[in-house]
Amino acid sequence: MIKTALFILLSFFSQVVFSQSSNTQNRAMLDEKSIVRGEDGMVYPHEVWKKLLQTGKFSIKSRNTKTENGQQEWVIYELTAEHRKALMERMPKPMQSDSFIAGEKFDGFKTSDINGNKFDLKNTDGKIIVLNFWFINCPPCKAEIPELNELTEAYKENNNVIFIAIALDDRYDLKDFLKTTPFNYNIVNSGRSFAERYGVKSYPTHVVIDKTGTIKFSTLGLATNTIAWIKKSIDESLASN
Repeated sequence: MIKTALFILLSFFSQVVFSQSSNTQNRAMLDEKSIVRGEDGMVYPHEVWKKLLQTGKFSIKSRNTKTENGQQEWVIYELTAEHRKALMERMPKPMQSDSFIAGEKFDGFKTSDINGNKFDLKNTDGKIIVLNFWFINCPPCKAEIPELNELTEAYKENNNVIFIAIALDDRYDLKDFLKTTPFNYNIVNSGRSFAERYGVKSYPTHVVIDKTGTIKFSTLGLATNTIAWIKKSIDESLASN
């Protein structure tokens, strides 16, 4: 399982670098030794600019400068809302999960989160359900949490959208993890039985279920436009009759 998560992370990072850099021909491959500066001229450590790229809110281009030893320099810059939207629209749709096929009815279940809130997903009563299958030691699962929190914030006034994160970890470990890494979904602990029920083997796996109980969208792994597609699917479900 951990090997699967690491493979997804490496695949995701490769996709980020490619998608962000594809608008410049003959661009050298970016790696941990690349010199990347902010718009203020400061050199950004590899881990910093990598995380910025992973948000889908930044891009990298040639700075048209070189270091004293002739190494090419790059600049990372924040995309405007219009540029982000255009970028997301140009990118391929994230890979669908084999466990949740769009257009099929969702076979729901009953569960409770770590705070004792109960959910009956067999009877969603016109609600839109957003599921996330994850576990604590999954690097891409943790990488997307800040953006998932932003997503829940966008719908906090809408009681018709319910966010549920099915974690493989036990309650104690989750409580400890959440002390330093807030995650604003409703967290369900010890969810391995649910993952096995649906045949979920890759993490994270996301599912959006519309008001009729039909699977609207699903995806596995983490791509730059994963969150954008989740939001798009929620909005389309809200707009439908």
